[in-house]
Amino acid sequence: MKIVISPAKTLDYESQLPKITSTTIRFLKETETIHEELKKQSPKQLMELMSISDKLADLNWQRNQARTLEKLSTENARQAVYAFRGDVYLGLDMSTFPVEKIEVLQDKLRILSGLYGLLKPLDLMQPYRLEMGTKIEIGKSKNLYAFWKTKITTELNSELQKDELFINLASNEYFDAIDIKTLKVPVITPEFKDYKDGKLKMIGFFAKKARGMMVRYIIDTNAETIDDLKRFNYDSYAFDDNLSEGNRLVFTR
Repeated sequence: MKIVISPAKTLDYESQLPKITSTTIRFLKETETIHEELKKQSPKQLMELMSISDKLADLNWQRNQARTLEKLSTENARQAVYAFRGDVYLGLDMSTFPVEKIEVLQDKLRILSGLYGLLKPLDLMQPYRLEMGTKIEIGKSKNLYAFWKTKITTELNSELQKDELFINLASNEYFDAIDIKTLKVPVITPEFKDYKDGKLKMIGFFAKKARGMMVRYIIDTNAETIDDLKRFNYDSYAFDDNLSEGNRLVFTR
């Protein structure tokens, strides 16, 4: 089984980590190419490019100038799954994740990234901000989708075995960086909906957190089949057979 999730804007490079190993990013050369383009952008250009405040633009300008990809270490970088701190990662809850299962997570989980392309959980990464939808030209590529799509899809295909389950728990913005037409296995997409004011809705915060909880459930329970996925019951969610169709699995609460 392989699972893809989105990264997060919020980062954590301060909290204490367990004693774990680290790995090297797959697309170092490609990341360096993007990094060199980012270094050319002034704080004002970053603010306009990413629609962020001047304070955030200045922070990320400093990050871009200081980034040293050829010298990644635990002193200047952090394992990706411990560095991201958004809603998905709240659901995954790495603060309570059993260290003895980290290698299983390393095998199954992939994090899509505008800067790094495709990250394994233990890949060392330095702080950055670059959403996949950012309209920045990289060489002959008109945007990050054009730059990454073939590279990411080819890498996933090299990892996927025939008939292996491929679980999409990423946002549309990031999942669009995968060419599903050339992906060699079908895509299974869980969706999470909540009843609010008598109506069933996909509520951003809850849906993102549930994606992280689904990753945690898969690791906790050693889930391997679609039937295993359907038994997901964290935080009162339950599989809804009436709303589900094909490889779209809907969970409600």
